[in-house]
Amino acid sequence: MKSKSKKTVKTEVSAKPQAKPLAKSAPKKTPAKCAAKAPAKCAAKKAAPKNQRVVFCVRAEPGSKVFLAGSFNNWNPTAKKMVDKKADGTFVVALQLPPGEYQYKFVIDGTWCADPECPDWVQNDHGTLNSVKRVD
Repeated sequence: MKSKSKKTVKTEVSAKPQAKPLAKSAPKKTPAKCAAKAPAKCAAKKAAPKNQRVVFCVRAEPGSKVFLAGSFNNWNPTAKKMVDKKADGTFVVALQLPPGEYQYKFVIDGTWCADPECPDWVQNDHGTLNSVKRVD
């Protein structure tokens, strides 16, 4: 296949005078720049609908301070606060995540806890377990 590519390049270079490609490429640069920007915008728009709303939920003592930390927020233990709207000890937070596999833990009053309702866990470098969430 490499020989075909070389032949194609040689054919294009020898078949067209230099003046014509330069004249044609000059007007194409502006649309190419626009086209280069447009696919990026389109790609961003296409990537956004692929994100899915993922709800994380954990039970803890009412009044606790509960956060969600994981590979999606660089394991920041205070980046995503969970809310107990009904004051019944059910803490909930929703994230928009692109498809992939994510490890996470809850941080309840400063204590890191795996999700007791999640059946998928992996051992981490600290010898404890991380819960795993797969987003399709």
